[in-house]
Amino acid sequence: QLQLVESGGGLVQAGGSLRLSCAASERALDRYVMAWFRQATGEEREFVAGISWSGSSTAYADSVKGRFSIARDNAKITSYLQMNNLKPEDTAVYYCAAVYCSGVGCVWTTRDEYPYWGQGTQVTVSS
Repeated sequence: QLQLVESGGGLVQAGGSLRLSCAASERALDRYVMAWFRQATGEEREFVAGISWSGSSTAYADSVKGRFSIARDNAKITSYLQMNNLKPEDTAVYYCAAVYCSGVGCVWTTRDEYPYWGQGTQVTVSS
């Protein structure tokens, strides 16, 4: 059973940056698609960014394109979400998610595709 642990959340002013990390329990993340979702209070959980196991394919929500960047280090069994130029509307609990896929370019953007989830980390952006 793959376990995921997020870290790096916190309080930041608008325009600031944060980097979230997601550490996995498996010895390797090969063949696992990694993604980040977020859920604001009273809202549905939404896709933020995803990356294929090879790193060759990425996907982003329109709301974060040009500001957020997803990366992974399979040797360290960790994925990252670099968030720049943060806005108050980015305030949410951010969740790391994973799904096994052997295809080089697999990236899914829907919540139901991901069976493995972390516990979430709070990101609060003040205006």
